[in-house]
Amino acid sequence: MKNWQLAIGCWLLALFLMGCGAEQAIKKGDRFYALGEYYDAAAQYKKAYSQTPAKERALRGQRALKMAESYRKINYTQKAIAAYNNAVRYKQTDSLTHLHLAEQLMKNGQYKEAAKSFQTFLDSASLNPKLSSLIPVARTGLRSSQKAPTWKEEGSRYIVKRENFFNSRRSEYSPMLVGEESNQLFFTSTRNQAKGDELSGITGTKNADIFVSTKDDKGKWQRPEVIDSELNSDGEEGVCSFTPDGRTMYLTQCKTDGQYPRYANIATSQRSDAAWSKATELVLTRDTLSAYAHPAVSPDGEWLYFTSNMPGGKGGYDIWRVRLTSSGLGGVENVGAPINTAGDEMFPTFRPNGDLYFSSNGHEGMGGLDIYIAKPIETHDNISRNSQLYIIEHPGYPLNSQGDDFGMTFEGMNNKGFFSSNRGDGKGWDHIFSFEKPEIIQTIKGWVYEAEGYELPQAQVYLIGNDGTNLKLSVKGDGSFVQEIKPNVDYVLLGTCKGFLNHQEQLRVDSVDESMEYVLQFPLASITAPVMIDNIFYDFDKATLRPESTESLDKLVALLKDNPNVAIELSAHCDYKGPAEYNKLLSQRRAETVVQYLVEHGIEADRLTPMGYGKEKPKTIRKKLTEKYPFLKENDVLTEEFIKTLENDEQQEQCNQLNRRTEFIVLRTTYGLTQKK
Repeated sequence: MKNWQLAIGCWLLALFLMGCGAEQAIKKGDRFYALGEYYDAAAQYKKAYSQTPAKERALRGQRALKMAESYRKINYTQKAIAAYNNAVRYKQTDSLTHLHLAEQLMKNGQYKEAAKSFQTFLDSASLNPKLSSLIPVARTGLRSSQKAPTWKEEGSRYIVKRENFFNSRRSEYSPMLVGEESNQLFFTSTRNQAKGDELSGITGTKNADIFVSTKDDKGKWQRPEVIDSELNSDGEEGVCSFTPDGRTMYLTQCKTDGQYPRYANIATSQRSDAAWSKATELVLTRDTLSAYAHPAVSPDGEWLYFTSNMPGGKGGYDIWRVRLTSSGLGGVENVGAPINTAGDEMFPTFRPNGDLYFSSNGHEGMGGLDIYIAKPIETHDNISRNSQLYIIEHPGYPLNSQGDDFGMTFEGMNNKGFFSSNRGDGKGWDHIFSFEKPEIIQTIKGWVYEAEGYELPQAQVYLIGNDGTNLKLSVKGDGSFVQEIKPNVDYVLLGTCKGFLNHQEQLRVDSVDESMEYVLQFPLASITAPVMIDNIFYDFDKATLRPESTESLDKLVALLKDNPNVAIELSAHCDYKGPAEYNKLLSQRRAETVVQYLVEHGIEADRLTPMGYGKEKPKTIRKKLTEKYPFLKENDVLTEEFIKTLENDEQQEQCNQLNRRTEFIVLRTTYGLTQKK
C-alpha cells in the first residue's frame, strides 16, 4: 500500500474512532443530565463537542447547546455564554436558547447584550403560543437589563465585605447566626473537610455538609469545623434554620442515588446538649417527584417557610409555608403574589422583626438571584402576617450584584449580618459576605421569670401601642424576648403565664439619634407560693414605714390593679430575737400599716388580709436563693434551731434578715367575679 493511501486510511480510522467516542460521550452526558449530575454531563458534552469535526456545523451546534445547558445549571456563566453563542452561530438554537443566554449575560454584567437577547426571545415567543407563559419572565428581564446599570451607579447605604475567614476554595453558602448573642455561625460548604470521599456529579466538588464557627469569650470567631455527629452524611446537607429555642434544626438534605434523579427534601435534627442528632426526613406532602428545600422558621416559631417546585405554584420554584403546631404540621400553602412570580423564588429567611427576605430571578433585578425584602403591610388588627399582604423592596447594590445573592442572616435586630454570593467567582462557587446597613433601631429586650425563681419559657407577652400595634410575643427558653419598636409611640406590655399573676410595664419611646435597647423585667408572682416584697423598711421597733419603702409598695399597688380579681394575705414576719408575743403584735401592726398604704392608693380593703406572724413562720429557702447564699440548701427552714447550728455569725445574721420580711400569698383569684355576673 502506498504511503499516501496508508495515511488516508489512518485518518479515516481516526475520524471513525472520534465519531464513536463523541457518540459515547453524548450518551453518557445524556444519562448524567437526566440524573441531575450536570458537572459530569458538561464534561461529556465538552468531550463530544471537541471531537466533532468543524465542518459538521449542525452537530457541533447541537452539542454546544447541550454543553451550554449543563454549564448554566452549575453556574459556569462564562462557559455557558460561550457555548450558547456557538449554538447561535451554528443556528442550532431551541425556543429557550435566547432567554437562557440573556439570563447568563445578565449574570456576567453584559446588560446591553442581555437586552438584545431578551428582545430576540420576545419576538419569537409572540409567535409561539407554547412560550406565552415565559413572556412575563422575559419582559421582566428586559426591564432589569435596562435598570441594572443605574442601580449599580446609584448604590445604597449597604456596606458589603467578603469574609475570607469563613471561605475556602470551594463553596460556602446560606449562613445562619444562632444564639442569644449571635455567637454561632452555621453554614453549608463543599470544602475538602466535608465528609465522604466521592466528588458530586452535580457540582464536581464534595457533597455539601453543615459547618459551624463559634465566637470565643473575646468575641473572636474560631476556625469553622464540620459538625461532627450523625447530622452530616455522605449525601448533601445544608441550608439550615432553627426554632426560636435553638433546639430543633430544619435543613435541606439530598441523598445519593446512582440510578434515579435526586430530589431535595427537608429534614429535622434535634440538639441534645451540644450534639445534633441524625437528620430525619420531614414529610410535607405525598408528592415524591418534587423538590423541597431551603427551610426557614418564622421568628414566632409558628411557620415553616420553604422552596418547592410542586404543582400549584406561580412559576418554577415558589416559596410555600406550613404551620408548625404541637400536634404536627398543618396544611401546605403557597405564599402567593407578590412574592412568587413566573420565575424562581428561593432561600427564604427572616429578620427578627418579621420581614421576610428571599431571592428571586422573577422580579426585576441585577442578574442571577437577587435578594428582596417582603415587608408585612401593617394593619390595626395585625392580620397582615396571616393574610400574606406584603410590600416587596429591592435593596439595591452592593447587597445585590450581577451574580447570585441569597441566604441572609441577621445579628439580632440590627440590619447587619452575613449572606452568600457567587459574585466575581469564575466557577460560580458561592462565598460568605458580611453586610451592614447603618440605621437607627430601637428594641425592647425583656425577661419573664418567677419572682424569687427562674425563667418562664412558657410565658407570653402582649405588646400594645397607641399606634395600633397589638402583638402576642412568645419568649425563648431563657425567658427572654426581643421586639423592635417605633419612636414616638406609647407602649403597654403585659407578661402572662398560667399559674402566675400578670405583670405590666409601660414605655414611652422617643426619637433618638442612635440605636437603643430598652431592658424590661417581668417578675411574675406565683399564685401558689409566698412572694416576698423586697425593700420594705420600718422605723426601728415600730410599724412606721420608711420613705424608701414606697417604690416597692407602689409596684405592689400596680400589680394588684393589673390583677383586679386577686385577693391576698399580706403578712409581716420577725426573726426569733425578742419576746414572741411582742414580735407577733409588732408584725401585725406592720402588716396593717402596709394594708393601709395599699387602701390609700386605691386597692379595695376587702381584697387585703393583714397577718402578723412574728417568728411563727420562718422562711423556707427556694432554689434560686441558694445561688446568693451557697451555704443554704433548697427547702431549708430558717428556724431558730437551724440558724444557731451555723457557726459563722455573718451567716446567722443573713438568715435573720431573710426571716425579717414582708410578703403576700394569693388567697383567691375570683374577687369581684360574682358581683360582675
